[in-house]
Order: sequence, then structure tokens, then C-alpha cells
Amino acid sequence: MLSHVMIGASDIEKSKNFYTAVLSVLGAKPPMEHVNDTGQTRLFYMHGGSTFSVSEPINGEPVTVANGSTIGFSCNSPEQVQELHDVAVANGGVSIEDAPGPREGSMGLMYLCYFLDPDGHKICGLHRPG
Repeated sequence: MLSHVMIGASDIEKSKNFYTAVLSVLGAKPPMEHVNDTGQTRLFYMHGGSTFSVSEPINGEPVTVANGSTIGFSCNSPEQVQELHDVAVANGGVSIEDAPGPREGSMGLMYLCYFLDPDGHKICGLHRPG
């Protein structure tokens, strides 16, 4: 259903370091970098048929986060959820909400973690067993 997600970054090198470390947990390789005609750098992480992009805003305005939004990454195991969280925090992310672990809800058992990236974007790691 989705082809890609793109978020803004106020410090593209800081975001590159953060996401290269965090997304390597999921098997993503370092990003393809592109500088557009007006000088903004964009990073493209491609893995498993999906693309996650980080860009300096092309309108020159400051980066903002969307209140109420979350970007979720699929994890292969509860251990990978924990590792994603730990690598994020070790690279400048901020742990938020409950500690990583199991949650029981209307959609059944899930393992989740939540953290903010260096620009404040809310990120989730999610594993659904079975």
C-alpha cells in the first residue's frame, strides 16, 4: 500500500548517523544520498521493498514533527524490537511511553518499542508473533 515515507531533518549528518545505525538492525544498508538542484540533501534507505527517506526541507522552513503521527518499522522478533530501541537510544534517540516489551490489545499480542529520533519524530518498532 505504501511506497515510501519521508521525514524532515534539521541536521542531515546527525540524522544519517542515527538512521544508519538504527535501520541496520532491520537489515537496511547505508542510504543512497541525493542532492537536489536547489542543494538539499536527501537520504534513501531501501530494504524489503520499502523506502524510508530523510530530507532537508526543500522549502527552507524549519523541520517540524506531526503531532499524533508515528512511523512504525516491522521487526522479526521481540529481541529485535529491544535491539532497535537500544540502538536508537545509544545513537541519540529518546525512549518514550512504556518500556519495550509485550502489549496485549484488541489486535492480539504485540511486542512494541517507541522512541523519538533526533528531530522529535515518533518511531515504533513492532513485532506480531505467529
